[in-house]
Amino acid sequence: MTNIDYIKKHVATAAINIQNTVQLLQEDCTIPFISRYRKDKTGNLDEVFIEQIAKFQKEYEVIVKRKEAILKSIQEQNALSPELEKKIQQSFDLQELEDFYLPFKKKKKTKADTARENGLEPLAKIIMAQDNDDVDFISTKYLNENIINEDAALQGARDIIAEWINENIYVRKQLRRLYERKATITTKVVKTKKDDEAAQKFSQYFDWSEPLTKAPSHRLLAMLRAENEGFIKFKIEVDIDEAYDIIDALVLKGQNKTTSHVQLAIKDSYKRLLNPAISNEALQEAKSKADANSIQVFANNLGQLLLAPPLGEKRILAIDPGFRSGCKIVCLDEKGDLLYNETIYPHAPQKEEAMAMKKIRSMVNSYKIDAISIGNGTASRETEFFIKKIAFDKPVQVFIVSEAGASVYSASKIARDEFPNYDVTVRGSVSIGRRLSDPLAELVKIDPKAIGVGQYQHDVDQNKLKEELDNTVIRCVNSVGININTASKHLLSYVSGIGEKLAENIVNYRSENGPFTDRKQLKKVPRLGEKAYQQGVAFIRISNAKNPLDNSAVHPEAYGIVEKMAKDLKLTVNNLIANKEKTALIQPENYITPEIGLLGLKDIIKELEKPGLDPRKSAKVFEFDPNVKTIKDVKTGMVLSGIVNNITNFGCFVDIGVKESGLVHISQLKAGFVSDVNEVVKLHQHVQVKVTEVDEDRKRIQLTMVI
Repeated sequence: MTNIDYIKKHVATAAINIQNTVQLLQEDCTIPFISRYRKDKTGNLDEVFIEQIAKFQKEYEVIVKRKEAILKSIQEQNALSPELEKKIQQSFDLQELEDFYLPFKKKKKTKADTARENGLEPLAKIIMAQDNDDVDFISTKYLNENIINEDAALQGARDIIAEWINENIYVRKQLRRLYERKATITTKVVKTKKDDEAAQKFSQYFDWSEPLTKAPSHRLLAMLRAENEGFIKFKIEVDIDEAYDIIDALVLKGQNKTTSHVQLAIKDSYKRLLNPAISNEALQEAKSKADANSIQVFANNLGQLLLAPPLGEKRILAIDPGFRSGCKIVCLDEKGDLLYNETIYPHAPQKEEAMAMKKIRSMVNSYKIDAISIGNGTASRETEFFIKKIAFDKPVQVFIVSEAGASVYSASKIARDEFPNYDVTVRGSVSIGRRLSDPLAELVKIDPKAIGVGQYQHDVDQNKLKEELDNTVIRCVNSVGININTASKHLLSYVSGIGEKLAENIVNYRSENGPFTDRKQLKKVPRLGEKAYQQGVAFIRISNAKNPLDNSAVHPEAYGIVEKMAKDLKLTVNNLIANKEKTALIQPENYITPEIGLLGLKDIIKELEKPGLDPRKSAKVFEFDPNVKTIKDVKTGMVLSGIVNNITNFGCFVDIGVKESGLVHISQLKAGFVSDVNEVVKLHQHVQVKVTEVDEDRKRIQLTMVI
């Protein structure tokens, strides 16, 4: 089987699209570049399809490498028959390959090894043949100084048979199918931990049982965490008689005096070898699926968060609210640079409200502030009410923004490098302000796990989580495009083909030579070669560039085509851009080249209509109910405005203006059945909810959107 055949089994697209995509990936083309600028080669595959092709190509390479290692190992043991070699060569299933290798794998000394050393393998073969009625007499021929009686001889032979059954590829396959269909996960509390306060959040799993296939990802990960923390024990099991029946059907040949010995070996093999191994496999497979599910939820949420509406280049006063320690204020210019910082104390215990109002008014006027950004943590609502009491000389929009992860950023090396002369409180306030003007540019500086928009993100496979989140960040950054003259080193590092080192070189070049005025200048950046230029240049933007196409998503390789389009219409490129009437006259089929086909040309025309269009919407002001400040103010039956601040498989959490977010269960999102929460809500969506239950002691609020 070729790599293309293998990938085609998993990805629903034509073989030629897979072949061209694999070739581009092997030529070190990035996924954003391929999906945007090589559509004619890939058949218009999007990033998700290309990521899948890349994933299965790697998987294929892993299988091929593993096969080579297995064949080499068996050959070195002089045990590779032509039949076995053929089976291994034809298999592209890692689990099946490991089953083929199991009898030859080096392992700790087993009971069967000891029995073989004691000369009992011939006896095991006689019993396994199941055609001799006189095994008790035959067993006497195998007595020696280590095997002192017939029972010991028969037990040793059964140990060998048990191992053969365990290594039988058909037995393992059939049992796996049984576990896939009918395995149950059962949990029991560890009695000594039952009354621990920390164990109570897992109380539903103190005595729990359900089919493994029915356990949703969040529940399975919760059980695994409870077990990991020592509060419960669990087991994966199937009906033992059904398991025995499967093995009997594959191993037993009839009824005679050897049958009872083979049956004993079957029971021993299942209890001691097969059940522990295959139940663990079933758990790992379920965990892998739960991880994938949870990681996808996290990635979807992160993508929505990164592409949240930006306010744009406005002057912002940002507030990190607090009571005793005061509210930390920063003033930022249109580029997000720090102009001024201050601390005010409008709340108890100081209650310096009049002085704080005077300072805020002065800052808004002095620094020509357009908008105020307030973090949604402690004292957020109180600070919002305080700000709205101030009579400003001009309209100033007030926004509440999530401050999740701001403290992580403020203590990070990135923040220290940006603001070496300021403490963590100032850096945190700057982050709150910048999140309003450009969430994408600011949030890429923070470890996504610190943003808190997932479920059980610390319990899933961390390598897979990082890979998926990195892909999500790359996808978002490149879908928006980056202003090369204002982007931070960290943001630039996610641009297609750039990476950390080249991003640093770009920032250094910008510092030494001033703003970029032409995309071609990228080639002057140290160590930025032709390949990196090809992959990254179209994802950077230069406003007020010499060439207006430098502020668009048109790739420089197509500039000549655009110039020809303009010339044919008797226009300059400047006059063609954003001229919908004229771009509508372009016949794309007239401009096809060996490099750029119809799909690419249609993209170019679309871009010329609205060059550099930001796919994100504009930021909107949102107001919570002014009468609801704490959970004590929340009453059953209230209808409130809220903002979706987290999405899980079982529902979404909504910020209604109190410290505790309320849960809208998936069944309460809308009338009728909902299979996917993301079909109904998105992160940061403004929603109307009704309170159905308030538990002040446990700090839980239940909500419904079915009003």
